[in-house]
Amino acid sequence: MRRGPVLLVAVALLCAAALVWLLAGGRSAPRREPGISVADALGGSPPEGFLRASTPRSFQFPADHGPHPGFRTEWWYFTGNLAAAGGRRFGYQLTFFRVALSPVPSKRASRWGANDIIMGHFALTDVEERRFHHFERFSRSALGLAGAGGRPLRVWLEDWSATEVGEKPWRMRLTAREGDVAVDLTVTANRPVALNGDGGLSQKSGEPGNASYYYSLPRMETAGTVTAGGETATVTGLSWLDREWSTSALGPDQAGWDWFALQLDDGRDVMFYRLRRRDGGTEPWSSGTLVEADGSYRHLTREDVRIDVLQWWRSPASGVRYPSRWRFNVPAANIDLEITPRIPDQELLVTVRYWEGAVKMQSRAPGGPRGSGYVEMTGYGGEGVSAN
Repeated sequence: MRRGPVLLVAVALLCAAALVWLLAGGRSAPRREPGISVADALGGSPPEGFLRASTPRSFQFPADHGPHPGFRTEWWYFTGNLAAAGGRRFGYQLTFFRVALSPVPSKRASRWGANDIIMGHFALTDVEERRFHHFERFSRSALGLAGAGGRPLRVWLEDWSATEVGEKPWRMRLTAREGDVAVDLTVTANRPVALNGDGGLSQKSGEPGNASYYYSLPRMETAGTVTAGGETATVTGLSWLDREWSTSALGPDQAGWDWFALQLDDGRDVMFYRLRRRDGGTEPWSSGTLVEADGSYRHLTREDVRIDVLQWWRSPASGVRYPSRWRFNVPAANIDLEITPRIPDQELLVTVRYWEGAVKMQSRAPGGPRGSGYVEMTGYGGEGVSAN
C-alpha cells in the first residue's frame, strides 16, 4: 500500500524533503516544528504531466525492480525480523523513496542539476534492550550523492544502499549506518513475485488513476550483521520487500491506513492494508494478498479480512494514541491471529510522523500458525509531529 508502504506516505515525505533541501542545501537536519499530515499532503489533484497507474500492465523482471521515470513517486521498502544465535531479536526497516521533480527527465548542464530527490528511512528495533532507533536522510540525485538505477541495480543515499548482488535467485545487499547503529544484510528472494491488487494494479480510491503498480517479495531469506550500542551480532531471519510506483493522492474522505505484512510459520504470508476514512470507517478499496507456501497467491478484499483493535498505546513523545494489539482474522483461510508489537514504542518522528514496527503473532485457535511481521500506521493524531 504505502507503505507501507503502501504504503502513499512517500509523496508527503519527499515533497517535504525537497522543500527543506532547497532551504538547507542538502542533508536533513533535526526538525522540531509541526510536520505534515498524511491526509493534507496526499489530498487534492495530482500534478499534470506525470504518468498514471490506470490500467493493468505486464511486469518484467529484473527490469521492474529498477526505477520508473515518468511516475511521480516510488519506493523500495525493506522490513524484517532477525535473530542472533543466542536468541537476541531485532526488527529493521530500510526504505528508499524517489520523487521526480518533473514528469520528463531532462539533461542539465550543471553537475548539481537533479531530476529526482531521494529520501531514506532507517530504523532498528532492539527487542532485548527495548530500544527503537530511527533516522531520516534525503539528497538530490546528483554528484553521486543519491540515485537509483543501473544493471546491476543500485539504490543509494550517501552510504545507505540497496545493491543487487545476484539475479537467479535475485539478491540484494542492504547497508546502512548511523552512529553506532548499523545493518549489513543480504536478502534473497527464493519465491516468485506476488502482484498485489488486480495483477499488480492497486486501486486506492474511486477516482480514475488514483492507483499504483504494486508488487511484493514477502519472504526473503536474510543473513548478515546488526550493530546496536557498539555490539555487532550475526543474524538470520526473514525480510519483506514492497515495491510501488504511482502518481496519485488519497481521496478527500481518507485519513490514513493500517498496513500488515505477516509471515506465518506454516509458510504462508499475508499482506493487507486497511484504508481508514475520516469518519472512522473502512474504505471499500482496502485490500491485500494471501501467498501460499508454494508461492501461489490470491487477492483479498475488504470483506475477506476482519481486523479488531484489542489495545491502545499512547506515545510519550507525540501524545498520539495508536492501536497496539489486534485480532486479525481471515476466516476462509483459517487464519485467526492475535498480533502484538515486539515493543510498543516504534514511532518514527520524522517529516511525517507514523508508527512502523516489528510484531509477533500467535493463533487464537489451538494448533494454528504463529509468526512475525511488520505493521505500519499513518494518519493518527491529525497533524504530523516531527522531531528527532
